[in-house]
Amino acid sequence: MRIAVTGSIATDHLMTFPGSFGDQLIAEQLDRVSLSFLVDDLQIRRGGCAANIAFGMGCLGLRPILVGAVGDDFADYRSWLERHGVDCESVHVSETLHTARFLCTTDSNHNQIASFYTGAMAEARMIELGPVAARVGGLDLVLISPNDPDAMLRHTDECRRRGIPFAADPSQQLARMPGEDIRKLIDGAAYLFSNDYEKGLIEQKTGWSDEEVLRRVGVRVTTLGPKGSRIDRAGEPSLHVPPAPELGKADPTGVGDAYRAGFLAGLSWGLSLERCAQIGSLTATHVLERLGGQEYELSQKTFLERFATAYGSEAADGVAQHVRCHYP
Repeated sequence: MRIAVTGSIATDHLMTFPGSFGDQLIAEQLDRVSLSFLVDDLQIRRGGCAANIAFGMGCLGLRPILVGAVGDDFADYRSWLERHGVDCESVHVSETLHTARFLCTTDSNHNQIASFYTGAMAEARMIELGPVAARVGGLDLVLISPNDPDAMLRHTDECRRRGIPFAADPSQQLARMPGEDIRKLIDGAAYLFSNDYEKGLIEQKTGWSDEEVLRRVGVRVTTLGPKGSRIDRAGEPSLHVPPAPELGKADPTGVGDAYRAGFLAGLSWGLSLERCAQIGSLTATHVLERLGGQEYELSQKTFLERFATAYGSEAADGVAQHVRCHYP
């Protein structure tokens, strides 16, 4: 199954605030917030939604096609991704702008405040999917993850015109995009990904109820943080999948991207939606245990052992036929 992952490619600047953001907010003055947080740590890591997702898929043994825009400072990052199985031949390199930057501060409760500098990502709207499909012999699915908003709309429209199934993952761009554009991104998607907060925001901004959204997409996947994830389809009962137990918590940045990587890997192997969600959950757990969206290592032996512990030996045996982790 040939899957193109479109979206942001960025450098993450990750900071840690030892207190709680909520303790610094004055309820009567939320209309004029002016705060500065003294942070304890700064880590610079590889990131961006599309790059994180593609990296995770590569670590599971797939060869995803990364589609996005970067600056001429991308050389080392490209080498890293290619070493982990990612096809970077369809990445657009800007002649004038730097690769995007993500600046994020996480508090002691794992709440986050973040800003994103677009940089070269603004040129993603110039990318056409037709040449990408022609180069690889056709596309079976395109994931449209957070990106330049115009690029997201263009990719969605092109998928519809070319008859390519697509998965909608608007997440981080929901705050910026108007309801009309969100409706365009979602309508007709084979899969819709969001977390539980974003689920409510989608419904608020589009004016569509949960039932109306389900009538417009094939499968709705909602991550629920420590409560796992839920899969919904019109006319079908909800499927709840518990999370894989973590060994510790370091930082939540990139956890949702890793979930998507595992879920898409399961789809590419033709597994059930439940197995897809389980693979996504365990991949996400690996990210939660490290600082940064691409700092984890997936070991074949350890991954399958942890999968069996979380979901049972029968489930692990079914997954073992397909998964080929980057590390033994």
